[in-house]
Amino acid sequence: MSTVTIASLAESLPAFLDSYDFSAIAVIADNHTFRFCYPELKALLPKHTLVRIKSGEEQKHIATCEMIWDALTRANFDRHALVLNLGGGVIGDMGGFCAATYKRGIAFAQVPTTLLSQVDASVGGKLGIDFRGFKNHIGVFQQPNAVLIDPTFLATLPERELRSGFAEVIKHCLIADAAMWDEIRRRDLDEQNWSALVAHSVVVKQRVVEQDPTEKGLRKILNFGHTLGHAVETYFLTQPRKRLLHGEAIAVGMIAEAYIAYQKKMIDESLLTQIEEYIFAVYGNVRLSDDDTEPILALTLQDKKNRGREVRMSLLDGAGSCAFDILVSNAEMRRAIEFYRGLNK
Repeated sequence: MSTVTIASLAESLPAFLDSYDFSAIAVIADNHTFRFCYPELKALLPKHTLVRIKSGEEQKHIATCEMIWDALTRANFDRHALVLNLGGGVIGDMGGFCAATYKRGIAFAQVPTTLLSQVDASVGGKLGIDFRGFKNHIGVFQQPNAVLIDPTFLATLPERELRSGFAEVIKHCLIADAAMWDEIRRRDLDEQNWSALVAHSVVVKQRVVEQDPTEKGLRKILNFGHTLGHAVETYFLTQPRKRLLHGEAIAVGMIAEAYIAYQKKMIDESLLTQIEEYIFAVYGNVRLSDDDTEPILALTLQDKKNRGREVRMSLLDGAGSCAFDILVSNAEMRRAIEFYRGLNK
């Protein structure tokens, strides 16, 4: 596992750089992190190459990777160079993927700037890009040389981005820590202790990834809420309606998949009610119509946990506990979507 440091960049970055002898350094930033975060990073770095890309999930594709690879090539980066990924999940996933494949792999470090990337995306070594509308369809497993988390970056985020990242915090509590779930569900979004929750999520994810780095078994529990959640997210990427942030879609997925767990008698009605009431209070509703259901179900066939054309989910089997490789039928998923839609009435 890579080293995860939760501290100010002024403390963590020089210590990291001093422990290696990199031949060159590149920073990958998007329009937002270039404006709000790069000045702090720049002041701590020696001469380096800046690769600036556009912001947004819609940039997470092979053409952007080609631009990054081209920039590294033109700067004559060799196999002893370093890539620093300054941004959220898109930058971390894509920048890491580019580093892991450039000249068969060069060093990279994640500098996550969003709550989503600090609690989830930057830790664990999953890297990739979207392909033909499918989330993270092309990618590799490769651990970063370091993950440098500076909680002060969270102050640069709009509330909607914080809310999106909070979905992964909720997930980590539900699958691994019933006591922490009971604690966070009693607080509103603006009452949460972000520094403590970032540290907690990192510990939960590291503990799981250390046991199963390439997602052959236990690591699949980190995908609770993501089978239907990713399908909803992918579906809305193709619609003219307002797109969903990752956490907003995963919030839908967690409610729907909790309902499936309830139908399978894996959780009781009390826990289902806690989940749907709290998540609904934080995220509001995503309007789904009758016409949305079948396209969303079709997209679950691309989920990476599947076997053949059988959809396999990670489902709660109690608060703080999760089972994986649970076979789920189209009928069960359809009822779960209907349950979610019924909450909007």
